[in-house]
Amino acid sequence: MEIDKRTNGFDYPERNNAKAVNDDAADQRTCLICGDRATGLHYGIISCEGCKGFFKRSICNKRVYRCNRDKNCEMSRKQRNRCQYCRLLKCLQMGMNRKAIREDGMPGGRNKSIGPVQITEEEIERIMSGQEFKEEVPEHTWGNNGDSDHSSPSNGASEGNQPSPASTLSSNRSAEMNGYTAALRDQYINTSMSTHYHLLPHLFSYAAQSGLLTPQPRSLYPQSHPLVLQLVAAEDLAPLTTPMLIEDGYKVTQVELFALLCRLADELLFRQISWIKKLPFFCELSIEDYTCLLSSTWQELILLSCLTIYSAQIFGDLADVTAKYTPSDEELQGFSEDGMEVMERLIYLYRKFNQLKISNEEYACMKAINFLNQDIRGLSNVSQLEQLNKRYWYVCQDYIEYKYPHQPKRFPEIMMCLPEIRYIAGKLVNVPLEQLPLLFKAVLHSCKSSLTSYRTGPAPCLTASSGN
Repeated sequence: MEIDKRTNGFDYPERNNAKAVNDDAADQRTCLICGDRATGLHYGIISCEGCKGFFKRSICNKRVYRCNRDKNCEMSRKQRNRCQYCRLLKCLQMGMNRKAIREDGMPGGRNKSIGPVQITEEEIERIMSGQEFKEEVPEHTWGNNGDSDHSSPSNGASEGNQPSPASTLSSNRSAEMNGYTAALRDQYINTSMSTHYHLLPHLFSYAAQSGLLTPQPRSLYPQSHPLVLQLVAAEDLAPLTTPMLIEDGYKVTQVELFALLCRLADELLFRQISWIKKLPFFCELSIEDYTCLLSSTWQELILLSCLTIYSAQIFGDLADVTAKYTPSDEELQGFSEDGMEVMERLIYLYRKFNQLKISNEEYACMKAINFLNQDIRGLSNVSQLEQLNKRYWYVCQDYIEYKYPHQPKRFPEIMMCLPEIRYIAGKLVNVPLEQLPLLFKAVLHSCKSSLTSYRTGPAPCLTASSGN
């Protein structure tokens, strides 16, 4: 006899069969959006916790997404995070009711009796394009209402609200960068450039006008500074110890470069494990949850650290080593499309970090926020993880807005980099191991070259920022 935990372990025979059938049916319900196990009726339809949270964050924060495919991406438990545009589109098509969301963004529906809604294609298009949000009273869409959306991996093409014309790259700069990556592609691989990378320059949105805005003096919340300092104290900011010096004239082989990359990855992973044990909230989650989080985010954490605190060594010493490696014609011709996409996105992301000049404090906050991803499957204490995520999201926002009053868009710009990092890390898994030496050579060579031609400022900070 099956044990029913809701009746203290006893199965009462007087309960009718209809109740048992209903219980079994409830346990077998699947999310109408992604097919994952449903947890109940959320905003009018049967859905899982992940899609419920995604829908709430998207509506509360008035997000406008972009699909870099044909707006018909597969929605499954494994694929749902690949394209946020198609995920929100399906939420609306299946009847998720945005009017059931509380206006203050807090947990709990505004009206439990509100069921699914059928809206016209025109209404859906107005929501997806952001036109409906524009007609409302303007507000800071990265504010404190609702959950942060960085916790769901992005399709990498566009995260957050639609960039305004004043905050995006000029058409000349966009064409210039696309021409640069096309030339780079032709240099290494004799194939035409893919067409969907024109969306990437949205990452360069704040620089054009940030200096024209009047600063708004404000004080830092008392709890923010100690929490930021605790995160920085958990970091190992010492230089990497893996030897990356090669004698002049020495020709590095593919095997040797691959072995060096493995040793670097080992050291970086070990530093992430040590970092977890020093986190100020280490005692607030179980070891099982930390294991689950690390196994899902370690590539993202390593990538983030290489682009920030270790960038001088990665784009200096390691780049010098990769310069001594000459790939064969067979390697060049066999370079995969996934590898090319990763290369092009990394070049853009490197320039973005180089432009932002991320401080240690910002890096530590970004890393904690990315690590505390409540959308990862298999976690046992999702609610506590969500609270931690919110805590450091707001702390990071408070710190950045206080430290950089002349750059009011700096916080959303930095947060927009996280889904891009997550997408790149996911794509990197698909690159064959034997292609990694060529990938690193192409990326590091291109990034060093871009500094000469397109440099907008000094390299990312390796020391604590002293202010604006």
